[in-house]
Amino acid sequence: MQPRSFVSVAGARCASLVLLCAAALPAAAQSDYPNRTIRLITPAAPGGTTDILARLTAAKLTETMGQQVIVDNRASASGVNAGEITARAAPDGYTLLLVYHQHTINAALNSKLPYHPVNDFTPISQLTSAGLFLVVNPASPVKTPKEFVEWTRGFKGGLNFGSAGIGSGGHLAGELFNLMAGVKAQHIPYKGSGPALADLLGGQYQYNFAGMQAAQTLVRAGRLRGLAVTTPKRVAAMPDVPTMAETLPGFELVGWYGIAGPAKMPKPLVSRLNTELLKMLAMPDVRERILADGSEPVGNDPETFRKYMLADMIKWAKLVKESGAKL
Repeated sequence: MQPRSFVSVAGARCASLVLLCAAALPAAAQSDYPNRTIRLITPAAPGGTTDILARLTAAKLTETMGQQVIVDNRASASGVNAGEITARAAPDGYTLLLVYHQHTINAALNSKLPYHPVNDFTPISQLTSAGLFLVVNPASPVKTPKEFVEWTRGFKGGLNFGSAGIGSGGHLAGELFNLMAGVKAQHIPYKGSGPALADLLGGQYQYNFAGMQAAQTLVRAGRLRGLAVTTPKRVAAMPDVPTMAETLPGFELVGWYGIAGPAKMPKPLVSRLNTELLKMLAMPDVRERILADGSEPVGNDPETFRKYMLADMIKWAKLVKESGAKL
């Protein structure tokens, strides 16, 4: 038997060293995470409900993680563009998505999404749950949910409702109202809740089932009139505002917000981000802000959030089928 040459042995050792170094690089990158700016992609225009929560989250993560987290607003295509950018990004923890109920609604409305809403992402944690706020221009003649139902049923001319976009929670709430109240209001989609509420302030259409955070501020300022919430019970921050279910029994629509990343993110990064998000949600000022906005702080582990998102897809598919909502 011939002994191996020094060259072949040295070459084998060198190759092994290269492999060990290559394997160590991802681990090293994870151990010092984050070492550069994190991008939080937000499927909404600046100024709306989603953007408000995104900026609060980015600010707090910047404080606790020691690296800047920037909000990247991508409002087009009902959030599909934001989802696609995230799904295609490297799973290194530097591209995150503020994901919310529209993300799973899209699957019910569009069978040709460029990604699967759950399997092509890494759910990290749910942040909040919240209903919607039925609002009208102060010049509107209606002041109660009962008056609103009667007014819409007898409305002369074109009855329109606006929303943050096709497939948004506000869109489906409006379609559900059409179904349950027996009216035929036309949906006007916008690129985010900010532009939609701006046009409601300008009297461009009749009503909006808007996100709690943005709409509540305008209601308290007297710029919009709040009529009802879509939660099963009244909201603690607005105990005098009735639920839609008090006028239309069974009317309920509750949305959610959370953080996700691209699929196949390393578990240490997911665990770190989950820990930071739960820490953020436990901060008294954050909890007070969320509750004051009419939402409920949640916070859960990645697997629980993943199962929640899968169940949410089923819920929205049922509502889309019953209401007849279409792209």
